[in-house]
Amino acid sequence: MASSFNGVDLFGSGPHRFSVSSRGQLLVRDLDLGGLSPKSHPVGLLELEVVVRGRLVAASNSALWTIRDAITAQLQDPPVMGTLVDHTGRGYTDMSFVLYTEDRRTDRGRVHSIAYAARFRRLIP
Repeated sequence: MASSFNGVDLFGSGPHRFSVSSRGQLLVRDLDLGGLSPKSHPVGLLELEVVVRGRLVAASNSALWTIRDAITAQLQDPPVMGTLVDHTGRGYTDMSFVLYTEDRRTDRGRVHSIAYAARFRRLIP
């Protein structure tokens, strides 16, 4: 099974892995709010974040740029919600593609590749 965002295979050119953020309540300490007690106040649920890390791989430098451009074309303002599917078929609905970073170095040899991280977040309205 291929991973995808909104039905587009963005990361299948090379190895990649998914990691899911902590889930639970955001707590603010009473002391941070100007109070004097050691208790915490629940503010609400944390937004779900899924990070995809891996390497983009292509036969040439221009083919690698084509893949990179296809990924960055998915970054929208305002962010578009879609379904993020990992390589096991697990789907994360209502996710927004919010950040994409690449390593500074492109490796060139028999293939051209670059490491990346892509962040998706389920934004709470």
